[in-house]
Amino acid sequence: MSILQTIDHDLKEALKNKSEERLSTLRMLKSDIMYEQTKGTEELPDEKIVEVLMRSAKRRKEAVQEFTKAGRKDLADKEAAELVIIEHYLPRQMGEAELAQAIDNKIQEMGEVTKKDFGKVMSAIMKDLKGQVDGAMVKTILTQKLENR
Repeated sequence: MSILQTIDHDLKEALKNKSEERLSTLRMLKSDIMYEQTKGTEELPDEKIVEVLMRSAKRRKEAVQEFTKAGRKDLADKEAAELVIIEHYLPRQMGEAELAQAIDNKIQEMGEVTKKDFGKVMSAIMKDLKGQVDGAMVKTILTQKLENR
């Protein structure tokens, strides 16, 4: 079953169960996916849907931070709840230790790299681990690892 089919199925279940928060979040996800689909002529593959979901998750994370800074716990909690629902449809995300190991492996694979090669290494890592990692976490860990080179 594709991600879109899973979302459709869960949307119907949320409608039957009258789960308002889940229903509104799934409707928003489906809307984002359908909008992305209108840009092309064919059905979106799961890889593209994951990209849409990653963007939605990123927006929620940023909103939680901003609402927390502004002292709006009610809105931050709402965004955090939506984030949990969105993350259910994303592939398993790598942990920090696992990501650090993957970065070490990529650096060894690429040979001699310096701070100047940051963009090249970052690009290769994001390509290999697409949908499994947060770009900000990759950037932070990679910067630390290349700092001494």
